[in-house]
Amino acid sequence: QVQFVESGGGLVQPGGSLRLSCAASGSLFSIYTMGWYRQAPGKQRELVATISGGGLLWYLDDVKGRFTISRDNAKNTVYLQMNILKSEDTAVYYCNVYAVGGSYSDPYDWGQGTQVIVSS
Repeated sequence: QVQFVESGGGLVQPGGSLRLSCAASGSLFSIYTMGWYRQAPGKQRELVATISGGGLLWYLDDVKGRFTISRDNAKNTVYLQMNILKSEDTAVYYCNVYAVGGSYSDPYDWGQGTQVIVSS
């Protein structure tokens, strides 16, 4: 089992920036493709960005050019730099394993997430 602890959320004005962090447990972090997800009120959870163990990236169209996913395998941590934030980015953000060794993986148990509120 892998556990996740997300942090870095908060209240920010439109156009502002936040950097989210997610620390994962376990010894296999480097082979996981990690994903950042978000769930806005009344909506389903959606995948926002992924990063493979080798650094291949994928982004949801809505966040391309504004968000950057990165990872530090030595720290078992994945990051999400969010710039030019919009009100529609307001959501609880979670990380989870998206794939293992290139094969899609059902998510592990979700962490508590970190709340991002974009509002003036």
